[in-house]
Amino acid sequence: MAAEDLPIVLYHYVHSPYARRIVWYLNLRKIPYSQCLQPPIMPRPDVAQLGVAYRRIPLLAIGRDVYLDTRLILQKLEALYPASAAHPSLSAATAEGRALHGGLLSAWTNDAGGLFWNAVSLIPAGMPGTNDPAFLADRAEMMGLPRDGPSPISAEARAGRRPDALCEIAEAMALLESTLLDGGEKSWLLGTERPTLVDIEAVFVFAWLAAMPGALPKDTMGPAAFPRFYGWMARFIKTVEAAEKENGEAAMVKGDEAARMVLGSAFAEPEGSMDASHPVVVAEGLQKGDRVKMWPTDSGSGHKESGKLVSMSLKEIVVEAQAKEGLSVRIHAPRHGYKVKKDVDTSSNL
Repeated sequence: MAAEDLPIVLYHYVHSPYARRIVWYLNLRKIPYSQCLQPPIMPRPDVAQLGVAYRRIPLLAIGRDVYLDTRLILQKLEALYPASAAHPSLSAATAEGRALHGGLLSAWTNDAGGLFWNAVSLIPAGMPGTNDPAFLADRAEMMGLPRDGPSPISAEARAGRRPDALCEIAEAMALLESTLLDGGEKSWLLGTERPTLVDIEAVFVFAWLAAMPGALPKDTMGPAAFPRFYGWMARFIKTVEAAEKENGEAAMVKGDEAARMVLGSAFAEPEGSMDASHPVVVAEGLQKGDRVKMWPTDSGSGHKESGKLVSMSLKEIVVEAQAKEGLSVRIHAPRHGYKVKKDVDTSSNL
């Protein structure tokens, strides 16, 4: 069965900047999906129904394949939904554009310690919810820190990092203003007629910050200081809002209904195979069908997937995990930033 015939369910919460990247992508490419809204902190029983331990947001299910990490989600959507009149392409058409997307901007906006972490430091002190003890404890646990210890994202901690964070964000804005926007001659970063994945990757942190009053000083980092940058960001927001209006709001589904949609479907991809020459496969003695644990290494590492190893390559790890009612899903994670090991706990899924 083609992926286009399978339901897509996006598990996310409204204010997640990472989830917005996926929502923008789906709307710009006119790919229909349903959304299952989640609380911003753990627990998330809707996700647990699928047999998924992953604690970060978003995650995307296409049929019974569940994709973790926005980098992999975007790659899979590109592969499973080829460009067509119904689903216009957002891919870079040139080698230079693909390199910009795959290298600079992905690392710039996604990797730990990058632009996003600096943006977190600029969240205004009075931002609703960010000083809630439950929220701070949840994020401490995600970072592998004691829930009752000093929080690295408390208002006080953010204030201490603010000067350095402003410098990093201003430098990134200046790069876009003076270099990638090419002196104001281009509407989009690759000189295309419509936004591409490069624009999505580059804008999402800034759009998140711009929506928070007081995050950025208007005199030194506002539209007067970076007119081309703000013009580009405004064009992008206008474009994605128009796309969402044209497509209509995604259907909202509750956890039980979402689970039925996912578990009642076929798989979106073939099972895949093991790369026998993969250095980790060789070092760990991994084989297809082994019981394994898989987890992200930067944050949320305490929440490990347990299941049967399905496939592994230089780019991707796939584990089959037990969901409710004896059914299973295949959980896909990127190889970069994730670890897999044999599971010595015989009570684990599958």
